[in-house]
Amino acid sequence: MAEEYKIDVIKTENSKLKNTSFENLPFGKVFTDHMLVADYANGKWEKVQILPYGPITLDPAATVFHYGQEIFEGIKAFHNQDGNDYIFRPDMNWKRFNKSAVGLCMPEVPEEIFIGGLQKLIEIEREWIPTAPEHSLYIRPFMIASQAFLGVHPAKEYKFIIILSPSGPYFGKPAAIRIERHFTRSAKGGVGYSKNGGNYAASLKAVQKAEQDGYDQVLWTAPNEHKYIQEVGAMNVMFIIDNVAVTPELDGTILDGVTRNSVITVLKDNGYKVEERPISVDELEEAYKAGKLTEAFGTGTAAVISPIGKLELSENTIIQFDVEKFEIAKKIKSTLDDIRLGKVADTHNWLLKV
Repeated sequence: MAEEYKIDVIKTENSKLKNTSFENLPFGKVFTDHMLVADYANGKWEKVQILPYGPITLDPAATVFHYGQEIFEGIKAFHNQDGNDYIFRPDMNWKRFNKSAVGLCMPEVPEEIFIGGLQKLIEIEREWIPTAPEHSLYIRPFMIASQAFLGVHPAKEYKFIIILSPSGPYFGKPAAIRIERHFTRSAKGGVGYSKNGGNYAASLKAVQKAEQDGYDQVLWTAPNEHKYIQEVGAMNVMFIIDNVAVTPELDGTILDGVTRNSVITVLKDNGYKVEERPISVDELEEAYKAGKLTEAFGTGTAAVISPIGKLELSENTIIQFDVEKFEIAKKIKSTLDDIRLGKVADTHNWLLKV
C-alpha cells in the first residue's frame, strides 16, 4: 500500500462482541467495534484511520445536510468452509462507488483505501462474521460532503467511512410488491444509476403508502406513462417468462446491481437464456394470463435473491405466486450460496480473501 495511504489503527478498549447475541440477528441494527474513516481535503485523501465505532462530528453547515452530496455501497463478507473469510466482489462495488462519485461531483476513492482499507478493517473484525445460514457481515462504505458552507456547488472536503454490521436476512418471507403508478424514482438523464441517499429518500413516500396497504415494496416504473418496469426499491428485479430470464436493461435509470450481474452470469453458466430489455406492465399481465410468467424475484446485496410471492400489476390483476415451485430462482440462489461458502469452485474469481 502506498505510504500516503498508510492506515493508522486505534483499537477500542471495550469490545461489544462478548455482549452481542448472534441468534436472530436483525438486518442492519448491530454494528462492530471499529470503523474506517478517511478525509479528503486540499485535493487529496489523507488521514486514513481505523477507529473505535462511534459518533462523528460535523459542522451544522456541512453540505451533506443541505445539498445531499452522499453516496454509499452494500457488500457482504462470509466465513468460508475452508476456514477463511472472503468478501464477495468488492471490486465491482468499488467501481460502481466511483461511478456514483463522478455523477455527484465527488472525489473518487482509491482502491488502496476502499478495498485495502476494507480488508484491513475486516481482519480486525473477523470474529463478527456470523456463521449461521442466510447470515453475513454486511459492509457499508459511504462518502459524505463535510465542508461547511451554504451554496449550491460541489464541496471540497469529504469523509469516506466504512462500517460493518453482522446481519440476518433482509426479507424473512416472500415479498409482496405493488407496481407504482404515481410516484417516480428516476428518469433518463438523472442519477438513478447511482447509489445515493437522495434516490432512496425519494422512494420513501411511495413505499410508506404501499406498506399501509399490506405490501413490502413498490416496483418502480418509468415516468410519464408508468408503462415500463424499472426496479424494486431495495433490489433489481427478474422474471421467468416462458423459461427465459427477463430483466430491465441498464438504461441509466436503475442500479447496475452486483447481485444482478452475478445472477445473470450464473444463469448463463447453467444454460438459461437471459434478456436485458424493456419490460412493460402489459407484457407481464399478458404472460401471466397465458401461463408463461412462472417466477418473479428480486436480486440485491441485502436481499440476495428474494422471491416475490405477491405482485399487484393493477387493481384488477394481483398475482399470487407459489414460491415453493420457483425452480430457477432456487437453483441460482443455491449456486451463489455455494460459491460464497466455498462449496463449489469460484470460477469467476468473485471472492477476495481477507
